[in-house]
Amino acid sequence: MYVATALAVLGTLVVLRVLGPDGAGRYSLAVGTATFFQVLLELTSDEALIKFGFRYIEHAEWGKFHRLVRLMFGFEFYASLGAGVLVGVTGVFSPQLFHAHLLEPMLLASLLPPLQAVESMAAAAFVLRRRYDVRAAFLTFSTALRLVGLVIGTQFGVTAAVVGTLVAQAITTMAIGGVGVIALRRFPAAAPTELGADRKPLLSFVFHSTAGTTLASLRTWAAPLVLGIVRNPTDVGLFRGAQAPLQGLAAFTAPLRLILLTEQTREWERGNTQKVYRELWRYMRGATLLTVAVIVPLELLTPWLVRFFLGDAYAPATTAVRIVLVAAMIQLVLGWTKSFPVSIGRPGLRVVAYGVETATLLPLVVVFGELWGVTGAAAAVLISTCAFALTWAVLLHRLTAGRLRPIEPAPA
Repeated sequence: MYVATALAVLGTLVVLRVLGPDGAGRYSLAVGTATFFQVLLELTSDEALIKFGFRYIEHAEWGKFHRLVRLMFGFEFYASLGAGVLVGVTGVFSPQLFHAHLLEPMLLASLLPPLQAVESMAAAAFVLRRRYDVRAAFLTFSTALRLVGLVIGTQFGVTAAVVGTLVAQAITTMAIGGVGVIALRRFPAAAPTELGADRKPLLSFVFHSTAGTTLASLRTWAAPLVLGIVRNPTDVGLFRGAQAPLQGLAAFTAPLRLILLTEQTREWERGNTQKVYRELWRYMRGATLLTVAVIVPLELLTPWLVRFFLGDAYAPATTAVRIVLVAAMIQLVLGWTKSFPVSIGRPGLRVVAYGVETATLLPLVVVFGELWGVTGAAAAVLISTCAFALTWAVLLHRLTAGRLRPIEPAPA
């Protein structure tokens, strides 16, 4: 999986370096709008499939399992179609919203949400079968294709870069979709049955999980879109460059977070709550030690790293990169917060934490971004990340009463 994450980061660097701040800003606005509407509208059915899927697998309730698969796929796919429509509409009004004509790249990007929805559901099937190797192989395949598409497309401009991304996604979806169906068919066959008493908890879980994921994604994609409204595509490109530490460290922890989600969910369903909490504290201790060891050297090397990885055109973003780097280190320590609430069946906790972060981030991006451009937007990211960290400190203290002890999941 780390090969895949390295390829993903490399693809971002290709966009930033080849297209420059203005072109990278335009590409980010097009693809970022697609991602924004996808996370805004989609029902995070893959997380619900993993959470409730493991429950039904553990209890051999195969009729409910197959009913769950059909429901979650339908929710995810139709929501993604709505997201695609909104992306196309945004493209029509892009000159008024983002001070740039982005109709063509946004119309192309509107096809990405349905394709990505199919991929995410197929990936969830591999997680249910605990085939991390297959998931990792497809993730590497996907990011490699995307990198190739970007390397070729960026040579011809923003629209061609979006075309490269779209072609890569289409190939990936067709490949993983077919294998995902095979993975699901290897579970014991059974006629789908009604979920019964699980229906209400499932819908509640999907609602809270969706709200939490949407708010979490706002810090990555909504902030550049808001900055594009108050400033221009060039500042968006510089800001995307400044966000590189966040993306890099998120990519670094992504494989571990996937394993945490799977293993902690399984252990929680088996009643091994003590083990879940021990793994959580172990992750936090390790991440904190890593942060303390690398933060000062990275801050000192930031000017050189910006020139080396992004190029001289991104020199105006150096201060912003330093600010975002601190936020990225905080997020590294809190990397467990994305999977942990899902594992224990309390996705509403993410709604609280990400709600505080988003309510802090977006107004500050508007104010600070308009006043100080990319540096102001970076300051908004750091302040909102601190608010997020403090919120989780309170939530975790309440969950454990200040000590490690088992708790029972609250009713959804």
